[in-house]
Amino acid sequence: MDAEFFPDPDTNQEAIQYFERGYRLQMNGELEQAVFYYKKSLEIEPTAEAYTFLGWTYSYMDRLKDAIQECLNAIEVDPEFGNPYNDIGAYYLQLDRPKDAIPWLEKAKRAKRYASPEFAYTNLGRVYELLGLWPKAMTEYHESLEINPNYFPAKEALEHIAAKLN
Repeated sequence: MDAEFFPDPDTNQEAIQYFERGYRLQMNGELEQAVFYYKKSLEIEPTAEAYTFLGWTYSYMDRLKDAIQECLNAIEVDPEFGNPYNDIGAYYLQLDRPKDAIPWLEKAKRAKRYASPEFAYTNLGRVYELLGLWPKAMTEYHESLEINPNYFPAKEALEHIAAKLN
């Protein structure tokens, strides 16, 4: 990960460095330290990326309410950034509230700045599958695979539904 993750070339370099340190710590499972560095990044410059990744870290700590709040903060900073919408939807799935996930995942699908929109389609497919709406789930999984034909979770989910229907 490097400064190119941030679309605004004017993003404070020190904030980016703290963000990157938080990300490395998060990936190494050092969650409390990751939280510290994401917050340091946000003190210098509030970015949608740092709020979203702080929320992601909180989700690893089973602090889903805090994770959702950080994603809402991210959306306030940049409503075009797709990740926090998808993440909120995923957190509602974790909370066993699939219907609450739907509007967030729909917004993620429409976000202008989202590098992995197939995640939102697949998560929405999971919602519809949980609700027993298999044709709608299959449509979402197919759309996910149109974006990324190699996205394994969507392939696997589609095969799972096909097996149920046979």
